[in-house]
Amino acid sequence: MIVWFRQVFSRWCKFLPLSTSTELGVLILTGMSVTGLVLGTRQLGQLESLELAVYDAMVRVRSETDVDSRLLIVAITEADIRTQKRWPFPDSVYAAALSQLQQHQPRVIGLDILRDIPAEPGHDALMKELRRSNVIAIQSLGNTPEEAIPAPPKLPSDRVGFSDLITDTDGVIRRNLMFASDDAAQYASFSTRLAMQYLNHSGDRLPNGDFVLGKAVFSLLRSNSGGYQRIDAAGEQILLDYRSARYPSEVVTLSQVLQNQVNPALIKDRVVLIGTTAPSAKDLFFTPFSPAKTANPKMPGVVIHAQMVSQTLTAALEGRSLFWFWSEPMEVLWIVSWAIAGGLLARWSQRPFVLALAGTGLLLLLMGAGYSLFLHQAWVPIAAPAIAAIAVGSFTITCQIQYARQQQQIVMKLLGQQTSPEIASALWNSRDRLLQSGRLVGQTLTVTILFIDIRNFSGISEQHPPEVMMGWLNEYMCSMTQAVHQHHGIINKFMGDGLMAVFGVPVPRLTIAEIAEDARQTVACAVEMGDRLQTLNQDWQQRGLPVVEMRAGIFTGDVMAGSLGGKNRLEYAVIGDSVNIAARLEAWQKDKQTNQCRILIARETLDHLQEQFYVEPWGHLQLRGRQSLVEVFQVLGYADSSNQLSELDQPQPQLYRDRLITEDPN
Repeated sequence: MIVWFRQVFSRWCKFLPLSTSTELGVLILTGMSVTGLVLGTRQLGQLESLELAVYDAMVRVRSETDVDSRLLIVAITEADIRTQKRWPFPDSVYAAALSQLQQHQPRVIGLDILRDIPAEPGHDALMKELRRSNVIAIQSLGNTPEEAIPAPPKLPSDRVGFSDLITDTDGVIRRNLMFASDDAAQYASFSTRLAMQYLNHSGDRLPNGDFVLGKAVFSLLRSNSGGYQRIDAAGEQILLDYRSARYPSEVVTLSQVLQNQVNPALIKDRVVLIGTTAPSAKDLFFTPFSPAKTANPKMPGVVIHAQMVSQTLTAALEGRSLFWFWSEPMEVLWIVSWAIAGGLLARWSQRPFVLALAGTGLLLLLMGAGYSLFLHQAWVPIAAPAIAAIAVGSFTITCQIQYARQQQQIVMKLLGQQTSPEIASALWNSRDRLLQSGRLVGQTLTVTILFIDIRNFSGISEQHPPEVMMGWLNEYMCSMTQAVHQHHGIINKFMGDGLMAVFGVPVPRLTIAEIAEDARQTVACAVEMGDRLQTLNQDWQQRGLPVVEMRAGIFTGDVMAGSLGGKNRLEYAVIGDSVNIAARLEAWQKDKQTNQCRILIARETLDHLQEQFYVEPWGHLQLRGRQSLVEVFQVLGYADSSNQLSELDQPQPQLYRDRLITEDPN
């Protein structure tokens, strides 16, 4: 179900516009939508089985309580049946057992055996014993009047209890039906009759319908109490609090009673329950403890009745709290809170390992909180908030991924998709800071700008058809773009036969060393472009294509970088005087070129090169459109011949080394 929800929600997120699909918006929308789905599913009862499984696990984990000294179970075992050599037993057997027990002054005796029909011999003797004031007999109400089995005749109604047990949809007994009613009368359960007889009190009713007995107020189950959602809460029910996985009291066998082999102290002033524990009698039921038992997973009915009597007496005499439940609004708030926690965790846990670890911790915290409340007799939903937390977290991650893809598309679109893997990774890691409302935020950066252009491209274009020029130009641009990527730059724009590349955007350079590295990479990129052009020219010459020369202008300085344009068209723009200077350097005296790739830089770039390149000073030049002079240098190649990637027309290498500029000559 979660996988299906996630697929649907992923498709929904895909079509959300980025302006409304911010990460905070994703969290809120996801939390509301998914939590609503979980609450709706829970309301339909689809999560009840999970809640009951968690409840059973908590019942099993909880430590058991010592046996109840107020009770004694007289078990009819398989050995007892073999001894009597008959089943069902005749009335005389039960009459003898009741008579023997009465000698030791029990407070009350309950016979968990249906005796509506005489089973001679001994029926009169049994009826005599059943009419004693401290004996409780049973009847069965059945699901229909035809299935009902009455109590032995002529017994007062206050000394008859119904033995019917109610099971959940999975066949497990978790509830204690204390009272039931029909159009004719109200009936008390077998365990309730025994408890009231022991206390010598019939209990009181509160205006809201709750039942008061001794120190306890028995708040009744609703159809949606705890993990339940759609149970039949007819009658007056409470959640059964098991005292033990086996027997809640001392146990003796029927044969021991008949043979007077029971310590009188185990009987005196106690509630004595007589019933079958023999598997052949088939009075066995599943309990929350059953999944942990490989042999004999079911609990005998008489033992379950004893559990109920013990719970009632412990609450009435000792004031032990009964299970209590939150109101429906409180449970909804509880589930929503954990759903939000799951969403927040997914929002701030970026690494899968951290997310898995934190998610596991969150679920353990939920289990711990739920179990702690359970130890204080509160049953609150655990499966529903766990599913809500997992679902909201999963869908938040899904939408974050989709949101991230949208961000990535915007970033790559704005940057022309011309970035190196290293730059793309840096951009992506800084996307939260760089992107706002689908735009790259404008910021002042210190960068190095590179302009390149082909010399006399217009004249070449006149001599060749457009389709030839398009393929030829694509080869050129592809090679130049690769050079920019290898040196960690970004292609900002293509301009016919030229391009503009920027080194140092959009992640700010915070140190002089970083700015200097960008400058060195830019110049190295231009040198490599010259080498690539030489290789291209050799190939083009063999293929009969134009052989060309190129110019490059480089400048290092401050620019304003960010998204520029309207909502229908945006581009990543780099503007400022530094851009203009780089463009003017490239275009300066286009005919003054003595090699295949002329590279002009300004003093502002040279200061960062650290003697790594041969340069030739061109002096202080008046660039077009500028009033102030710019000190210009031509890059001739690498200064270290062992690392030299390019020798740009160097007929006199030593001359250029002598001209290496290390400081401002002025």
